[in-house]
Amino acid sequence: MKITVIYGTGRTERSSTYNIAQQFIAELACGDSVTEFFLPKDMPKFCTGCFACFSDNTKCPHYTYIQPIADAMLNADLIIFTAPVYVYHVPGQVKALLDHFGYQWIAHQPRGAFFHKQALVITTAAGAGMRHTVKDLRHSIDWWGVGRTYTFKKAVRAADWQSVTDKNKAAYTQEIRKTSRKILGQKGAGPRLKVKMLFYLMRFMQKKYRFNESDVAYWTDNGWFAGKKPW
Repeated sequence: MKITVIYGTGRTERSSTYNIAQQFIAELACGDSVTEFFLPKDMPKFCTGCFACFSDNTKCPHYTYIQPIADAMLNADLIIFTAPVYVYHVPGQVKALLDHFGYQWIAHQPRGAFFHKQALVITTAAGAGMRHTVKDLRHSIDWWGVGRTYTFKKAVRAADWQSVTDKNKAAYTQEIRKTSRKILGQKGAGPRLKVKMLFYLMRFMQKKYRFNESDVAYWTDNGWFAGKKPW
């Protein structure tokens, strides 16, 4: 299973989310390629709100940072996001990345291949806030049209991986293996109902209101107005 991993911070060995991600990768990669990006190093820019991407994403002023990540996600079977909780939400650099991908929401120009992909969101906190953090990421992942998304969220009760108890680490390992089996079992499956419904709703909106000429041309070229579906 080809995997692209986007780490929400540059922390590695001391990070709980990083170490949990490594266990998932060991279970899921099965010898296939793993492409990794670390934020904010690999995408240090904030979206300027210029709207260039909605007509031509290559015109984004930060295209040189965005395109390698976009290509890696497009080529992956599984996209993994790690995002430790920062004040009850994703780290700012994660939000900055998501802002740059508004153009590929189902409401605009979704990538057809994404409807067959899977995603995994890993978040940890010393205490609380995981639900909000997962929601931040799932908003974009669902609206990208990713077929199926899994979450792994844990209150580790520690500031770093080394301080997590052995009992908790053993429990995490068992859950990681269980979730990994589910992901492997769904490889190549079509999207779940929610994603399909978003597609149908946005197809109706695009046909009726035709807000953006570039979006309309994109949907037309893919044959989605003529009844074709991306799955």
